[in-house]
Amino acid sequence: MSRFIFPVAALFSLGATAALAQTAPAVDCAHPFGLSDNMEVVYQLQDAEGKATGTTRNRVVSLGSEQNKKKTLTTNTVLVKSGTYDLKNKLLRLQDFTFRCRQDTSFTDGAAELSPESLRSFRDRRFAYAPVPLAWPNQPTVGSELPGGGITVQVSSTAVDIAKVYTTVQKRRITGTESVTTPAGTFQCYKVEAERESATVARADMVMRTTLKVVDYYSPAVGIVKTEVYDKKGKLEQVRLLTAINQSSQSASQPKVKEKYKVKKS
Repeated sequence: MSRFIFPVAALFSLGATAALAQTAPAVDCAHPFGLSDNMEVVYQLQDAEGKATGTTRNRVVSLGSEQNKKKTLTTNTVLVKSGTYDLKNKLLRLQDFTFRCRQDTSFTDGAAELSPESLRSFRDRRFAYAPVPLAWPNQPTVGSELPGGGITVQVSSTAVDIAKVYTTVQKRRITGTESVTTPAGTFQCYKVEAERESATVARADMVMRTTLKVVDYYSPAVGIVKTEVYDKKGKLEQVRLLTAINQSSQSASQPKVKEKYKVKKS
């Protein structure tokens, strides 16, 4: 008589996913990543040695919803104003992102994957943005693969196309679970490993490309808790760490924003 033997690794993955699902708070799709009106989420940017290099503050501007043409599917939206500051709290750039949730999946804005430095050499040009959201399941499963996302920017003048700039996050896979402790608290997270490819394409035979490994620690209730970026040799380059969740964005610690530093998308 034959017996079916379930792989030990698969049993471990299923057990870890089930245990994490039992301890994690329920996800409310009306509030993607737990975001609510006037909330502010703060991240510290660190170098490989853990030294702070700056801060990112995501402030919720508005909550909304969208429906498809047949009005059979509702997508909840959160408009976020994201500011990046240096160590002296000087605003370096200000961007608007839209996070979404529909059915059993939340989405971050693909535009958030684009490094501002990638467009710095194209001054006084026209930019056409085409972002693809990144999906984050509200009930993840260890071992599963996630679809890619990112953004493509067509750079042009009034007469001709000049270059295509893109950042794509691909080969995304949930590889495990981990408890992550930060100044904002302790969070039960799913570890998501991926490959981030950034390139500037002037023509078919002229491509400048960079590929990095990215590891996100994701909690369905609060979003990305920690992000680690590694170079092509596997050496840690940068960390983005959740440090505070403020229910009101009008906190005393929030630096004043001067409009002269605002970066607008054309």
